[in-house]
Amino acid sequence: MPDDALEDYLDKQRGARGRRLREIHALIERLYPDAEVSMKYRMPTFEWNGGWVAIANQKHYVSLYTCAAEHLNEFRHAHPEIRTGKGCINLRDGDELPVEDLALVVRSAMSKRTS
Repeated sequence: MPDDALEDYLDKQRGARGRRLREIHALIERLYPDAEVSMKYRMPTFEWNGGWVAIANQKHYVSLYTCAAEHLNEFRHAHPEIRTGKGCINLRDGDELPVEDLALVVRSAMSKRTS
């Protein structure tokens, strides 16, 4: 994917949400600089070794999507106050951004295929 599509997406996100998306993007890029990046489902999606994660700005939060709920187990236990879905983390504007715990989620999703 041309870097332009990713940059265009990130540039459209303003304020705290834009900063939060860029911080999560930088985390993924730091952990997996060789990940294949696309705009699947109209959001930045990062694929590596059969796993994937995606990020998106939603109406009320920034989401980190993974390929399966199993990747969120430790995160849910450590951060019960942060809303999660079946395979995603929904970071509301007032939520902390637990970067190191998000890194564990990204590593899990990128290095394991779902069962």
